[in-house]
Amino acid sequence: MNALYLTEADVTALLDMRMAIDVVEEAFRRLAAGEASNVPRQRAKAPGVVLHSMIAAAPYLGLVGWKCYPTTKQGARFLLGLYDQAGELTALVEADRLGQLRTGATTAVAAEWMAAPQAGEAGMFGAGHQAETQLAALAAVRPLKRAFVYSRSEEKRLAFAQRMSRQLAIEVVPVDRPQEAAQDLPIVITATTSAVPVFDGHDLAEGALVAAVGSNWLTRAEIDAVVVRRADHIVCDSVEACRHEAGDFVDALQKGIFDWSRAVDLADVVAGRAMARSRPEKITLFKSVGLAIEDVALGGKLIELARRAGVGRELS
Repeated sequence: MNALYLTEADVTALLDMRMAIDVVEEAFRRLAAGEASNVPRQRAKAPGVVLHSMIAAAPYLGLVGWKCYPTTKQGARFLLGLYDQAGELTALVEADRLGQLRTGATTAVAAEWMAAPQAGEAGMFGAGHQAETQLAALAAVRPLKRAFVYSRSEEKRLAFAQRMSRQLAIEVVPVDRPQEAAQDLPIVITATTSAVPVFDGHDLAEGALVAAVGSNWLTRAEIDAVVVRRADHIVCDSVEACRHEAGDFVDALQKGIFDWSRAVDLADVVAGRAMARSRPEKITLFKSVGLAIEDVALGGKLIELARRAGVGRELS
């Protein structure tokens, strides 16, 4: 069978958030069972460009795959390659939209296991495409009625609030001060490009879940050491990957208020081997850097749907 080439338009037409959440949760369950494997991101640098590469194996789907993407001042271009277990190329996928979906879905899986079941409000830092899918994913797993969004750009946060209010049929409120997107809220999500913390950890309410998803560089941190210190439970999409590139922990490590023995894998939480929340008043922190197994698993679902619908261009 020839390989499929799937465009961003194909991905958008075939995948939705609820589907992505189910696929990603199953991928973490399989990771915990030893039925999948993931290799943290590697980077190669040249003047003006960085090439990022991630690989994973999903034997339960009969697939192995990679995601590679160069980043320049003009942005990023994402491509996912999937192979069957005979080593034959199965699909090449334009993977920007797919990446947004799997990142949002991963936060939703964490929220299912870590956030208060009745949480109806949330704070959102960031007003870009990743913030959109974060909020949409959260609304799929919690009875969200209102969200408060902060971005350094007033224009962007106003546009985001209008757009997401219409899309999700909830009240999205743009706020002028960072603390308004953190104080007294059961869930706080950071999905920004900031290199420095975007809010003061002292502003968190007891019982809050913080999901920090924007940084995957050791030189960048969206949350401060206070958040890490106050967190009673810390869950990573992968502790191994976070040790490799989660800058959100660097300050707390240097100050001696955090060590990696406090962190557990989301896969172990999903499998019931680790506790994500012991009591309602406990603060929990979820740190996501993004894993190739999420891309490969969602890519496997995409191939299934594309073959069924007759979508995609065949490559010889």
